[in-house]
Amino acid sequence: MIGAVLIGVAGGMLAGMLGVGGGVLFVPGLVAFLSLSQHQAEATSLLAIIPVAIVGTYAQDRYGNVRRGDALLLGLLSLLGAAGGVALANALSGRALRDSFAAFLVVVAARLVLKVRSAQRAGTVDGSMH
Repeated sequence: MIGAVLIGVAGGMLAGMLGVGGGVLFVPGLVAFLSLSQHQAEATSLLAIIPVAIVGTYAQDRYGNVRRGDALLLGLLSLLGAAGGVALANALSGRALRDSFAAFLVVVAARLVLKVRSAQRAGTVDGSMH
């Protein structure tokens, strides 16, 4: 129970602060601390992120940061991707799914580092696109 509380709070903070959806922390946390399989962790994370997304979106909207048209388009197009992704995930072994998730996290981290370095060279120290 304590593991679930810590994963939930930390995932929510990451989601609100970084917009990563919490799954970056939810999935590994569910596997490591609650002994869920990779498939169970990813599916559980999808359901758990719904209230996080609602609260985070509401709070960000109050700051004027939500671009509703873009969000609607992304959301609608993501429906197709989610259905395909679920089918693909369930066709993979737990190990292949775990390794794919880990590779995805490495690619995302590398891109963030490259973006910050590029922004620093361009004179935008924090890498912000604002």
